[in-house]
Amino acid sequence: MEQVKILISGASGKMGHAVVNAIAGRDDAVVCAGIDLNTTKYAEFPIYSKFSELPEKPDVIIDFSNPAVLNDLLEYCQVNGIPVVLATTGYSPEQIASIKKASENIPVFFSFNMSLGINLLVQLAKKATAILGGQFDIEIVEKHHNQKIDAPSGTALMIADAINESLGNEYHYVYDRHSKRQKREKTEIGLHAIRGGTIVGEHDIIFAGHDEVITLSHSAASKEVFAVGAVNAAVFLKGQKAGMYDMSALMEQA
Repeated sequence: MEQVKILISGASGKMGHAVVNAIAGRDDAVVCAGIDLNTTKYAEFPIYSKFSELPEKPDVIIDFSNPAVLNDLLEYCQVNGIPVVLATTGYSPEQIASIKKASENIPVFFSFNMSLGINLLVQLAKKATAILGGQFDIEIVEKHHNQKIDAPSGTALMIADAINESLGNEYHYVYDRHSKRQKREKTEIGLHAIRGGTIVGEHDIIFAGHDEVITLSHSAASKEVFAVGAVNAAVFLKGQKAGMYDMSALMEQA
């Protein structure tokens, strides 16, 4: 079996290490290099500080770095025709637009959450919405560690967008209620962020109806689930044509 040569952008960070561990037990992928400001070597592959320093092209890049890296990353990928898995969070609307633009030239795998379980949760939420929508109030509660900067999480927004799409995009989001002295509107989707401790990631989707409540939940016990999902995405992405891909493509393949 030919191994997919993967470059890790953000190789020296926690998620970079998690990706290395996820690849270590596989026969279909290998880490060929890393990119990071911290170039201290901790595994068999070399780490470079800039994409321009790379001596050879990888098959796919997995990015778990920082939104500030995006421009250089997309430029390198497009110039060299390299597929990229974008697993970094906190992108601005303008950056997301540039990601979509880049996908016209290269394969781009982009998801706010690389967990297969979370993406299954999204599909279940869409199914529940198709049955319950209009009759049940919908609230999303997400919990993360105290070092997370963005709120609500990209995953919570991904869930809300999927639900809203199922409702014809006729609903609006309410992020906080402390300043609203009024009853809940029927077309609201509430999003609530909790930050504390070392919580890896928890998401609850609450469908509250008359005398009954249905809750769909997902809890990640470690960051490994995101690393495994990113590696699966990288292996999938090699050989694909230019375009935007997400976890639904992997789920369909399975």
